[in-house]
Amino acid sequence: MKTFEYDILSFPMTRKTSLADMQASLNVKGAEGWEVVSISSSEFANVGHTVFLKRETTPARATA
Repeated sequence: MKTFEYDILSFPMTRKTSLADMQASLNVKGAEGWEVVSISSSEFANVGHTVFLKRETTPARATA
């Protein structure tokens, strides 16, 4: 049976955080085998974007 691990990234809504920065971060995670499964956006209280990722675990990662 396949197993997965999960990660959550937060990108606050500020002028300093651009979509290019978000893309660069996601490309780094993608190179590590992570896949975006969902993005939640909220303008309430400048929460910004929350990105949920998953990747399949391997026997080496599962025991680490």
